[in-house]
Amino acid sequence: MLKSPRVDDLLVSAIHQEGMKKPSITIVVQRYGNEVSGGAEFFARLLAEHLTSIANIRVLTTCAIDYHTWANEYEPGVSSVNGVTIERFLVDYKRERNAAEHTSYILHKAHTLFDEYDWVRAQGPYSTGLFEAIRSAYATTDLFIFVTYLYAPTVFGLPLVADKAVLIPHAHDEPFLRLGVMRQLFHAPQAIIYNVEPEMALVQATMRNGYVPHFVAGVGIDIPRDVDPARFRAKFDIDGDFLLYVGRIDSGKNVNELFEHFARFRDENEDNLKLVLIGKAHIPVPDRPDIVSLGFVSEEDKFDALAAASALVQPSKYESLSLVALESWLVETPILVIGRSAVLKYQC
Repeated sequence: MLKSPRVDDLLVSAIHQEGMKKPSITIVVQRYGNEVSGGAEFFARLLAEHLTSIANIRVLTTCAIDYHTWANEYEPGVSSVNGVTIERFLVDYKRERNAAEHTSYILHKAHTLFDEYDWVRAQGPYSTGLFEAIRSAYATTDLFIFVTYLYAPTVFGLPLVADKAVLIPHAHDEPFLRLGVMRQLFHAPQAIIYNVEPEMALVQATMRNGYVPHFVAGVGIDIPRDVDPARFRAKFDIDGDFLLYVGRIDSGKNVNELFEHFARFRDENEDNLKLVLIGKAHIPVPDRPDIVSLGFVSEEDKFDALAAASALVQPSKYESLSLVALESWLVETPILVIGRSAVLKYQC
């Protein structure tokens, strides 16, 4: 393995080589914005905002907010979020209605590599305008950073600029990682940046791509100076002890199992513990007085909630790096994680 230089050090070196001119970096991610709820997308936003002081940053993304549909919700064109220039492009079509059946076919039936490319295209978000923009940006971009391996912007976009591309895969131990189309992707970039050592070990064991330059680097976490647990309790009328879940309320994040365990614990114990949820619900939330779903909240509310909670609970089996775990520790709140996640066990 290569030594693990910080991303800052690599970019500062590039700056010096350019005679103090800031390098031009283009970040490609499937969706981007304050309204987007997703760990990889939040990672991309943190990365972009942190790099603005040492590089000219531009984000190329789609107009989608909801990954279940990839519906165009943002206006296309150029805008700015927290000082970062963003260029959004229309998604050609929404996610297909039979996406689950298509995925099952790819995972369980005999098929060709062309079938896999068609599956990636169908699950999206596929944006002709985005791919044209990636190609057009080649001449003026020193470095492309593609965030997340799974979706169409990376699978189809990275090969267009592979000799200037870095991949931050956010890889999980999931069946999609073992598709042939992904094996080609993981051999294409100039470097791969992993979040934690278990992610790197998983990818290299699966892809046999240890020769590709690589290193491990997380992302900086900033917490507000003014974190107030009492403010959260007063605003949302929550008292007593509570567990907190932050993220997509989705079976893919194993939240359904969290509901089952919490309900059984409360039903079998005389305890007033509550479960408070922050995030967009994609599955039904049990109608119980001890489960409180707050939906999407501000960053201030999120950190106030983390500070107020008795513990953060992270039930996801598929993680490459839990940012909310880092945030929880920074406000000195313990976390309860699932033992079936090698990454979460490693972080703990």
